[in-house]
Amino acid sequence: MTRRLMTSLAAAVLTAGVLTALAASAAASARPATAGACATKYTVTGGTVAVRRPAWNDGSVARSDSPVDHYVHRGDVLASCTATIARTLGGPAYRKCGRTGSVWRVVRGGQIPATCLRRI
Repeated sequence: MTRRLMTSLAAAVLTAGVLTALAASAAASARPATAGACATKYTVTGGTVAVRRPAWNDGSVARSDSPVDHYVHRGDVLASCTATIARTLGGPAYRKCGRTGSVWRVVRGGQIPATCLRRI
């Protein structure tokens, strides 16, 4: 009798686990397909701005002397949902587009100073 009770209990737990997994997958499929896509757009306010990719020894944040990946021009629209902050001991990390700052926006191809962007 105990063996039959344990078998039925194990079957009930397995059924509950399968139902929970099915409910989770149904909830995930109910989300819109663009939920993971970045929808935040920025326009470039500076003239010609370099998109920099951190060098192998720069860590995860670009610097003003990091290698240039490509250039963007005034009026270009970029998508960015992530920002990185450059921590320095001596003040701001860069002076670009007429202002000083420490925040870099992550865009396709690298990072760009946030002072050169305006959210649209």
